[in-house]
Amino acid sequence: MWADVGPWLGYVLDWANLLLRWAHVIVAIAWIGSSFYFVWLDNSLTPPTDPALKDKGVGGELWAVHGGGFYNPQKYLGAPRQLPAHLHWFYWESYSTWLTGFGLFTVLYLFNASTFLIDRQLMDWSPLAAVGAALGFLGGFWLIYDLLCRTVGRRPGQDALLGVLVFAVVVLAAWLACQWFAGRAAFLLIGAMMATTMSANVFFWIIPGQRKVVAAMQAGAPVDPVHGQRGKQRSVHNTYFTLPVLFAMLSNHYPFATGASHNWLVLVLIMLAGALIRHFFVARHKTEQAGLRAPWGWAASGALILLGVAIWLAPAAPTPSPAKPAVSTQALWMQVQGIVGQRCLMCHNAQLANKGVSFATPELIQQHAQRIYQQAVVLKAMPMNNATQITERERAVIGQWYARVSSAKAP
Repeated sequence: MWADVGPWLGYVLDWANLLLRWAHVIVAIAWIGSSFYFVWLDNSLTPPTDPALKDKGVGGELWAVHGGGFYNPQKYLGAPRQLPAHLHWFYWESYSTWLTGFGLFTVLYLFNASTFLIDRQLMDWSPLAAVGAALGFLGGFWLIYDLLCRTVGRRPGQDALLGVLVFAVVVLAAWLACQWFAGRAAFLLIGAMMATTMSANVFFWIIPGQRKVVAAMQAGAPVDPVHGQRGKQRSVHNTYFTLPVLFAMLSNHYPFATGASHNWLVLVLIMLAGALIRHFFVARHKTEQAGLRAPWGWAASGALILLGVAIWLAPAAPTPSPAKPAVSTQALWMQVQGIVGQRCLMCHNAQLANKGVSFATPELIQQHAQRIYQQAVVLKAMPMNNATQITERERAVIGQWYARVSSAKAP
């Protein structure tokens, strides 16, 4: 994996990749789970009927059963008259998710930018410049988004306009990223950009606003409701970012999307579908409480977009070609050895066996025939960013050879 470092450092970085990825998934589940739960809870609360609850300032409550126990969460209209002795804060999930995610991004992409971040067919620049530009996406999007929220977002009734403007910025960022970076890196970078903004919302607005509310209560001063309103706004934005970010984080497994000719549009459309589907769930909680039909139109719209993208990216039917003389298996094998030697051996040789895979001898090529076919022909994920310029004809030769080898081994 690590073409620019020694084998021992590469091994250490592989372990860092494993542990950071594991931790990142764990804390991300905690953050997304709590976020989804509180959005559902806010939209499922009903006004209390108990006068005692109303007198305490409770604006909504919910009865639920889970794990053999009954729960009765309550939400106050502003703040309780008296702070409890133990108050739980939800922020470690967000901070831990960003820290582990940025660590993983650094270890995998920034540290080895020449291999994973740069596609010299798109932009021939130095690793330092590419890393600087990538970091600029993370900070730049937050600054633009935050400015929009503090200007357009503060005007009553401008939520739709704010959403359109933020979406436009995401589209522009996706287009730029796919012009400058390798497809897999571009998709991940847009996800990291949005995830950074989600965590920044928690760090700069949601938690500080809550701390000001607590400080005012402790000082016996009136609580300014604007802190709750701003925190709610950023929290709602975070929940709409969630599904698009999750797709971007998983996209590096699907080169048919990251390597498409208009991959920036693929990214935008799939993220839009995720946001629409998420809106369905948010709206559904409200309609359930009101006894109305679920707004399936939002989910259907997202599903139709996904179907349209799937049809768009479907491989074209092979066109019949003039009959050619049959090529012997031995001749195909000789061609495959040449292709592997020219296109693959740079990273899979005896000295540098990336992912523990070497094609240094004919026997090793035969041993890894299925893996070569899967990565180079089916997924077209290798060579990484097509750094060695393998051609479609060469991929077809590998596919034809593997079909011969497989049929010969079949009982």
